[in-house]
Amino acid sequence: MTAPAPEPAGVYISSAQMYQELRSLSDGVNRVETKLDTIGQGLTELSKDVADHESRLRTLEHTIWRAAGGAAVLGAGAGVIAQFLMR
Repeated sequence: MTAPAPEPAGVYISSAQMYQELRSLSDGVNRVETKLDTIGQGLTELSKDVADHESRLRTLEHTIWRAAGGAAVLGAGAGVIAQFLMR
């Protein structure tokens, strides 16, 4: 009496199944690349917006400092005039 042949160890995957898995993986990678491109374009637009905001803030800061300097000059001038009138 002979012993039955042992079952082969492992799993058999046909070339058609391998090809299908490879196509599925390729499609997934393409979707990720598309999403990354979209994110990259959004970041480019965002950096343009940030640069524009920085420019506007710099302009506003310069205007505020000029106004503060003008107020200081006017205050000093008003003090000199007030002292002159108090004599």
